[in-house]
Amino acid sequence: FKAPSRDHPALYRELLRTNRVHWIAEEPPAELVREKMMECHFRFRHQMALVPCVLTLNQDGSVWVTLVKPARAITPGQFAVFYKGDECLGSGKILRMGPSVYTLQQGKNREESPKKEEIDKMEPAT
Repeated sequence: FKAPSRDHPALYRELLRTNRVHWIAEEPPAELVREKMMECHFRFRHQMALVPCVLTLNQDGSVWVTLVKPARAITPGQFAVFYKGDECLGSGKILRMGPSVYTLQQGKNREESPKKEEIDKMEPAT
């Protein structure tokens, strides 16, 4: 799939799943174990700004990562690195991603498919 522009909604995702996370402290953070969910920050490229997210711990040690706002160009095989404040908590390889913002918008507009002009006007998150 080649998106029509760098900021096309098809390039943005807000949900991804990692493989088993390698935690720096060897164990998942206590809050994540206790609550099964935890707010923190993540990045998947070295220089990128940290993105607020919520981790959901799976029984196999993998996590679902729900981003507070969609991020651009996340790709399976990249590593998601998690932070709480300045502390690096650990990382996991990105295995799967949820639907793109474009797909989610299509779902909302399923009754009437958007015309090309409407797609061109869609404002992606930045």
